Amino acid sequence: MNTTIIGSGVAAWTLVRELRKASPDMEIRVITADSGDFYSKPMLSNALASNKTAESLVMTPAAKLAEQQKTELVANTTVSAVDIHSKTVQTTAGNFTFDKLVLGLGADTIKLPLEGSGAGDVISVNDLTDYAAFRKLLDGKTEVAVLGAGLIGCEFANDLLKANVHTTVFDLADRPLPRLLPPEGSAFLLNKLQAQGVSWKLGRSVNRIEKAGDGYTITDSTGETTTAQLVLSAVGLTPRTGLAKAAGLTVSRGVVVNALGQTSHPDVFALGDCAEYLGKFVLPYIMPVMQAARAMAQTLAGNSTEIKFPAMPVVIKTPDCPTVVNPPLPEHVGAWEITADDTGVKALFKGSDGALLGMALLGDATKERQALAPQLPALI
Repeated sequence: MNTTIIGSGVAAWTLVRELRKASPDMEIRVITADSGDFYSKPMLSNALASNKTAESLVMTPAAKLAEQQKTELVANTTVSAVDIHSKTVQTTAGNFTFDKLVLGLGADTIKLPLEGSGAGDVISVNDLTDYAAFRKLLDGKTEVAVLGAGLIGCEFANDLLKANVHTTVFDLADRPLPRLLPPEGSAFLLNKLQAQGVSWKLGRSVNRIEKAGDGYTITDSTGETTTAQLVLSAVGLTPRTGLAKAAGLTVSRGVVVNALGQTSHPDVFALGDCAEYLGKFVLPYIMPVMQAARAMAQTLAGNSTEIKFPAMPVVIKTPDCPTVVNPPLPEHVGAWEITADDTGVKALFKGSDGALLGMALLGDATKERQALAPQLPALI
């Protein structure tokens, strides 16, 4: 049996490893638009502090990994279409047939509708190629504007500080990480990063970016202008669903999959940032990828195994303000119980019965992560 995987990120290569363990003789093919070299994407937002280049972020070259895992690698190849009826993948390297297909397509960065002569120069970092370009553009610069005060924006702001680059962070929200932290947590993070040199311009959107000499003039919705030598957008990701939608698969925010990871076609699966589990969860984090890949490998090897997601607290890579979050689900009813002082914030979201449904730990409170995590409910 042939399992073809489209994509070569952490999701794809983790699945390859798990598949090879579950089925030593299965034919596995990886088709990827880039080189396929294995690296950890989350490292992109905290690699500057350790002076990592794009090359040094590569953990295993694709050719070596393919050899180790006895996998056919089709690199630098674009997939133009998937025919789920003939079970064929159409690519720039020809057509490939499959018995089972896994979409590990990842996600694209969201593009803001910006105006001005500098709008086209705004960069995002979503893969190794982006990171290499970012490092090159950053050389010699000391002032960067970051669009977005979410997880990636805050991580980049802190990482740039460690590289002696001042950052100004813009966001339409009135506080950082509003979807992950209660207000007290946001305030603690803001103050800690501000004390290290991050400037915040919140409760406003960026409308226009004009070229100005060797840099840019940024105009926000309040009419205020800010200068920067480089503008980095970190406003979020959107799952890559175009290929699946064109193939006739069910798509919502992501490619909708059931408890086995199957799409609306039983022989086509989706995994990682492009997947929407049970039509409810898009989980662009490493731990869900690992959990789903293990279960999916068993299913593809003939042992149907449902994907289970335990509570998976997310460690936010802001070393100047250690932060661990496990936000409550939208359907959870309860209230935050918050203890805060100069050393940290311990925020516990509890139901009416006292059950722990979510948490946000900052500063010294992150030491309680191991004790609290087992009390949290599973996602699936």
